[in-house]
This record gives sequence, structure tokens and C-alpha cells, in this order.
Amino acid sequence: MTERLSNTANSYIGGAKQTIGQTLGFTDLAADGAAQKAQADAAQRLADAKTHSDGVGHKVEGQAQTRVGSLTGDKSMEARGHANEALGDIQRNV
Repeated sequence: MTERLSNTANSYIGGAKQTIGQTLGFTDLAADGAAQKAQADAAQRLADAKTHSDGVGHKVEGQAQTRVGSLTGDKSMEARGHANEALGDIQRNV
């Protein structure tokens, strides 16, 4: 979660620097701010994609555990499967 906060903060700070630089005519500050914002936004999209893919993995793992647990009568495995499915759903919808 700290990566998300860092990306968000850098995006806002970069956007503010860009706006201030454009408003006051400081092109170097505006360019630096735009680059900082773009880098933070790209890092956030990458983090979001990783979280989503982790969620898909947990969902699939959970479905397999649930099925195997159900077929073998292993209630513990079946419960872990349901928990992994729920975790996967949460991660995919963050």
C-alpha cells in the first residue's frame, strides 16, 4: 500500500510543480513536474496491473483448492480455497 501512497503523492506533487511552472513561466519547473507526474502515473498503472494479476492467480488457485478439497472431503483445503478466491476477488477489484 505504501507504493500506492508514494505514487499518488508524486503524481500530485508533479502536477502542482507543472502548474506552478506554467503559471509563473518557469519552463524547467513545469517540465520537471510533468516528468514526475508521468513517471508516478506509469508506476501506479504498473502496480495496479501487478495487483490484478496476483488476484487472478489467487482466484484460480482458490478454485482449484475448493474443488480438490470438495472432491477429497478435505474441509480445510476447501476453506483455504474459498479464502484464496475471496482474496483474488478483492485484489482484482482494487
